[in-house]
Amino acid sequence: MALQQTKSRATKPQPTDAAPVQFVFGKENYRLFIISIVIVAFGFVLMSGTTDIYSTTKIVIAPIVVLAGFAFGFYAILKKPTTKA
Repeated sequence: MALQQTKSRATKPQPTDAAPVQFVFGKENYRLFIISIVIVAFGFVLMSGTTDIYSTTKIVIAPIVVLAGFAFGFYAILKKPTTKA
């Protein structure tokens, strides 16, 4: 004899007033972070090359540009997003 089990489907209660999704970072934070990535990439491009490895651009300016890009990235992460009320 085969036993038949009836499966009752549990319905999830639907929220009546759903709150909008809040992201950790705002649109401006992402934009600033992308700019910081571009700055870091530009610093690495300044550092690249095979001719004259002891030039001022490669040993002084490029590392400063890379560090400035990382600092700008930290700023982009730590900046509080503006809330629309």
